[in-house]
Amino acid sequence: MTIYDKINLFHKAISEIRPFEGHLLQQLKDYYRIGLTWSSNAIEGNTFTISETKVVLEDGLTIGGRPLRDFYETVGHGAAYDFMFSLIGERRITVGDIKVMHRLFYKNINEANAGTWRKENVIVSGSDYVFPRPQEIEEQMRKLEEWIKAKRNNYHPVIFAALLHLKFVSIHPFIDGNGRTSRLIMNLALIQDGYQLAIIPPVLRLEYNDTIRQYQNKGKPDLFCDFIAERVYETQKEIMRLLHISFPKLV
Repeated sequence: MTIYDKINLFHKAISEIRPFEGHLLQQLKDYYRIGLTWSSNAIEGNTFTISETKVVLEDGLTIGGRPLRDFYETVGHGAAYDFMFSLIGERRITVGDIKVMHRLFYKNINEANAGTWRKENVIVSGSDYVFPRPQEIEEQMRKLEEWIKAKRNNYHPVIFAALLHLKFVSIHPFIDGNGRTSRLIMNLALIQDGYQLAIIPPVLRLEYNDTIRQYQNKGKPDLFCDFIAERVYETQKEIMRLLHISFPKLV
């Protein structure tokens, strides 16, 4: 049984108690707002703990002795997450949506570059991948939007979401915040198709980055897709435990 077979079984079991709505939907949204914000920021070096992330997002308090940027990243990611959930009833991901998401995340960090394509070349440490030049970004993002519209139904929803992440992060259209934006749009694709979030804990940062490099340097997306599938599967199991759903038998 493949990881996708397991996901399909668990997806069917979870779907039997849908729709999530009202207080339950809000509880789930708030629960994962903290977890996704903390994990996505921590992967990029943010020093807040998950408890501190909760205090910032729920109480609006700053954390003494921590960089102000860490606070802005947390508040900004929470706002971008809320926007992501506002699109749950749509089945669209446009360049405009991506720019809004990045702007919400980045505006308190660098207003001038929030939601704006980068104007300089970038080099990512640990990778020899050559990213598009600034003058190529607009066309690359237009092609990405066209790919989303034309190819979404050609893939399993989890594979599509993972490929979207890979394609976006390999364009690297913003001066900063590309990793967090790629994880947000990946998760937007998942929730729009009724699947659970892919949350990547910081302890898996090296594996996560290595599988991205496999795609960028060798054109092989399978390792990354399987890695993301495992993360979706873990969230499915957590949702089923939280909601007391019986686990299906795995053959």
